[in-house]
Amino acid sequence: MKLFPRQLVCVSLKLLRTEVSILIIFCIYGERVLAPFDMALLSSAAFLVGIIAAMTGVGGGVFIVPFLSLAYDFSSHQAIGTSLATIIFTSISSAIGYWRQRRIDYKVGSILTLTTIPGAFVGAYLTSFIEEKLLGLIFGVFLIFVALHMAFQFNIYRIQIPRIGKIWHRKIVDSGGVILEYDANVNLGLVLSFFGGLSSGLLGIGGGAFMVPILHLTMSFPMHVTVATSMFIMVFTSISGAATHFSLGNVRIYHAVFICIGVIFGALLGAYFSKKISGKGLRRMFGVVLFLVSMRMILKYL
Repeated sequence: MKLFPRQLVCVSLKLLRTEVSILIIFCIYGERVLAPFDMALLSSAAFLVGIIAAMTGVGGGVFIVPFLSLAYDFSSHQAIGTSLATIIFTSISSAIGYWRQRRIDYKVGSILTLTTIPGAFVGAYLTSFIEEKLLGLIFGVFLIFVALHMAFQFNIYRIQIPRIGKIWHRKIVDSGGVILEYDANVNLGLVLSFFGGLSSGLLGIGGGAFMVPILHLTMSFPMHVTVATSMFIMVFTSISGAATHFSLGNVRIYHAVFICIGVIFGALLGAYFSKKISGKGLRRMFGVVLFLVSMRMILKYL
C-alpha cells in the first residue's frame, strides 16, 4: 500500500512541563506505510533507547543505528541517515530544557556552528563514497570505543589541553542564580568542532561524544554549560547532516517518526530515573551490552 504522492504526516509532541509544542511535518513521496506491529516495535524500542541514553549520558544514536541495522536489516547508510533525522528532535527537546535552565552559551555555541554545520554536511556526503560494508565496520569499531568508555569509565577530563589563540571571558547566570565564569578557547574550538560535525554526519550520532570533550577540555566550559551548549549546537548540526542524508536517499521517514516519539518520551522518563538510580553500575552494564552489539555489527559487515 502506497501513500498519496504528497500526503503529509503531522505529529505534534507536547513536551512535559513546557509551553512548547513541536510540530513535526514530513513530506513523504510514495514511501510504504509501516504495519501497526512495526509502529509499536519502533516506538517501544526507541522508548527504551531514550531511557538508557538519558540515564547513561550516551547519545541515542549509538543504539538506534545498530538496532535499525540488525533488527530491520537497514543498510548502514539508511541506519545512519535515519538515526540522524531523529536526533534533530531529541536535541531540540533537550535544548528546550537547558534553555529553561539558562545554561546555554548562545554566543560561543552559535560561533561553533559555523564549523559543525559544514562538518556534518561533509561527513554525510562522504558516506556516498564509502561502500556499505566499510561504513558498517567503521561504526562497529566506533561502538567498541564507546562501549569500553562506558564499561571502564575512562576519565578523559583529567587531560590538560594548552590554551592556543584568542581567549574569551564568559559569564552566565543560570535560572537558579548560580554564576558560571570561564575563559573559552574559541579559535581551537572552531577547528575541532568541524570534526565533531564530521563525526555526526558520518556516523549518524548526535556528536556529544566529540563535542562534550571539545567544549570541556579545549574551551574550559563548566560541565553543566558544556552539556547544555552541546545540545544547542547539535540542533543545527543534525539538521545539516540529516538534510544531506535525506538528499542522498538515506532517511526512512516513517521509521524516523516513530523512533522520535519513543526516544523523546523515553528520555524524559530516563532523566527522572537518573536522579534516583546510581549511573555507574548501569553504565558498565550497558557498556558490556554495547560491546556485544558492536561485535555483532562487525560480524555482519565482515
